[in-house]
Amino acid sequence: MKMKTFERNHDNVAKCTAVSVEKLKIEASERAKQQPLLQRIIKALSKKDNIFRELVVDNNPIERRVALLENGVLHDFEFERYGDNDYVGAIFKGKIQNIEPGLKAMFVDIGHEKNAFLHYWDLLPAANDSSFEVTRNNRSKSAKKIGLHDIPAQYPIGSDVMVQITKGQIGTKGPRVTTNISLPGRYLVLMPINGECGISKKIDDPKERARLRNILDKISIPEGMGVIIRTAGVGKKVRYFVRDLYILLKRWQKIFDDYQASKNPCLLYEEPDLIDRTVRDFLTDDIDRIIVNTRSAFSRISDTIEQISPRSKSKLFLFEENIPIFERFNIDRQIEQTFHRRVPLSCGGEIVIHETEALTSIDVNTGNYKAPENESKSYIFDLNCEAAKEIVRQLKLRNIGGLIVVDFIDMKSRGDRSKLYELVYREMANDKAKSHVLPISQLGLMELSRQRHSQSNCSELRSPCPYCSGDGFIKSHATMCSEIYRNIVNYIKRLSEKQQMADKKLIKISLNPEVLAQFKKRETFLLELEKEYNVKLSFIADTSYHAERYKIE
Repeated sequence: MKMKTFERNHDNVAKCTAVSVEKLKIEASERAKQQPLLQRIIKALSKKDNIFRELVVDNNPIERRVALLENGVLHDFEFERYGDNDYVGAIFKGKIQNIEPGLKAMFVDIGHEKNAFLHYWDLLPAANDSSFEVTRNNRSKSAKKIGLHDIPAQYPIGSDVMVQITKGQIGTKGPRVTTNISLPGRYLVLMPINGECGISKKIDDPKERARLRNILDKISIPEGMGVIIRTAGVGKKVRYFVRDLYILLKRWQKIFDDYQASKNPCLLYEEPDLIDRTVRDFLTDDIDRIIVNTRSAFSRISDTIEQISPRSKSKLFLFEENIPIFERFNIDRQIEQTFHRRVPLSCGGEIVIHETEALTSIDVNTGNYKAPENESKSYIFDLNCEAAKEIVRQLKLRNIGGLIVVDFIDMKSRGDRSKLYELVYREMANDKAKSHVLPISQLGLMELSRQRHSQSNCSELRSPCPYCSGDGFIKSHATMCSEIYRNIVNYIKRLSEKQQMADKKLIKISLNPEVLAQFKKRETFLLELEKEYNVKLSFIADTSYHAERYKIE
C-alpha cells in the first residue's frame, strides 16, 4: 500500500503528546468515512491504553535505523551500520584455548581476533533464566548431569564446542558466549540443548497462559529440546506454532550439520539484519502501523509479513515525501536529546544521567518543579513517579546496560517507597532486555541491572572529546594562567643558565584569547616578573589555540 502524500491530518498522531486523545478522536471521526487510515487511528486510540504505536524504518546506503513511536514519542531506537557487526545471537564452532580455574571461565577461539569468554555457568545446561515460566520438562532421560567441578574434564583444552554470542565485544574485552543455544522464531524460541519448555512471563493473562500450556502439550517437540512461547504467540492457533517449530528445527539441523562438517572455528549461523529482526520481534498486534522509506525495504518487509502474518500487511506503508523520514516524524531531534546529560521532565523537575565504566548513575532533581498548595504532601512522590517512567524510557533509548544506581528524591513514607519500586519493576518488565530491580535502600538509592548486549548508543554514535579525553572537563582559565606562569619562569631560568642575558630578552607567549583575558587581571605579577629577570613578555592572542594549548618562545 502506498502513501503518496501521507495525509496531513495524520500530523495529529505525531503530536499526541500535545493534543489530548479525546480531541484527536473527535477531529479524526469527522473525516473517518473519507479516510480509511484515520479509521485505523480511531480504532487504535480506542484501545485500553489509548496508545498509537508505529514503527518507522529508515533504510539508506550507510545504515539502517528503526524507531518505535508511541503517540509520537520515541520509545525505542535501534540502528545498524553496513559492515559493522557485533554478532550478538550468532552461533560459532569454537575451540577451547585455555582454562582459568580462578575465574571459573574458559577462553574460546571462534575465528576472531579476540577469544570469546565462556564462564562455567554458561557451560551448564539450562542455566537459570527468569524471563519465562517452565511448564514442562522435555530433557533426555539419558542426559548426564554435570557440575562445576566436572567442567574442566568435560571440556579439555583443544576440544571443540558450539557457542552463541550473548554480549558483543566491548572495548578491549572479547565477546561473551554460552553453550545454551537459543534460536528465536516468530512465535517460539527453540532451545536445542535445554529441554525446558515454558511461556514468556510478559504474557500475564491467566486464561491465555492456560491456553498456551495446552498448546505446548499438543506440540511434538524432539526429546532433549525445549521451546519458549513468545509474546507474539498471544491469541495464535496451534498451526502457527507447529509451522514455526518446523522452520526452527530445519534451521537447527543445518547448523548442526555444518558444525560436524567443519574442522576449524567458524561462523555457523548469523542473526538476520535489523529490518528482518524488526518484523520478527516487533510486529505484534499492538503495532498499528509500519512506515518504510525505500521500495527495497518495503518489498522485503512485505514478503516477510506475507509469510508470517498476512493480515498485518495492511499496516505497511511506503513513505514517499521529499523529506527525510526521521525528520518528518521528529525522531532525529528526539534521538539528539538522548545524548544530553540533563533530561527535563514535564513537571519541571529533571534527571541527570552519567555513564561510567563501573556503573551508570542517575540523579533526580526537583529543578523548577513547584508543588500545588493542596498537594504539598504528595508532590515529591508524583515527581519521583514521573522521573521513574522517564528513566526506564531513557535506559532503552540509550541502550544502557550493566549496573544502574538511581538517587530519587528522599521520601519519608515507606509506602511511597514501595509503590515507587513496584512502578519501576512494572516498567522494566516491558523491556526486552533482562533486568533486575532492588527496592530502595536505607540510603535512598535504588539499584537495578539491565542486560548489556553491546555498547550504549552514546558510545556507538559519539566519540570521546579529543581535548578532555571523554572526561567532560578541561582546565579552567585561572588554572591555565597559573600553569603558563610557572612555565614562563622555568623557561627564563633555562635561558639564564645557557647565556648571560645582558640585554633585555623578548619572550613571546601565544595562547587562547580567553586565557589571555585572565592574565590581564594578573598584570602586576607579570610586571614584577619582567623586572626581576630583565625580560620583556609579549602575549599573542590566537583564536586557533585551544584553551589548554599555548606556546612559549
